[in-house]
Amino acid sequence: MSRHRFHGDPTRFEVVAGFVADRFPDARYVADVAGGQGMLARILGKRYGIECEVVDPRGWTLKGVPSRQEEYAASMADFYDVIVGLHPDEALPAVVDSARVRPVVVVPCCNFWTRAQRLGQAELLATIGRHHRGIGGGVEEIQLDFRGPKNRGMILTPPPA
Repeated sequence: MSRHRFHGDPTRFEVVAGFVADRFPDARYVADVAGGQGMLARILGKRYGIECEVVDPRGWTLKGVPSRQEEYAASMADFYDVIVGLHPDEALPAVVDSARVRPVVVVPCCNFWTRAQRLGQAELLATIGRHHRGIGGGVEEIQLDFRGPKNRGMILTPPPA
């Protein structure tokens, strides 16, 4: 991984890939929303045999990483087994709304939830949790084993049918 330049802790990709593979052993097709260069997708594919596609309008993926150069919409969630938003920026609301139909792992980095109020990390996670519980979905807070402070997130599961 040292050949590539990333902002933040570069071990986050290894950690999140291992977490997704362990937590969702039956997942075969994962969306890496706003996945930038696609390092998470690359590790999921090569190390864990999980097909992963980056959905990011910037189109910056590394060579050989499957990607869709478009904005992610919650309506795309049906196509995947799990949706991952590792620091999804502006795609945060769509990632969270995807949990209406698919499990979501979301680790927000910034408040792209609402422009009406400033939310710190704890407040942002609490707001997302209240929103998802409000539709009957499951919420589990997690802290991933990479350098913080942007290592706290949630697993969101769809409401019961």
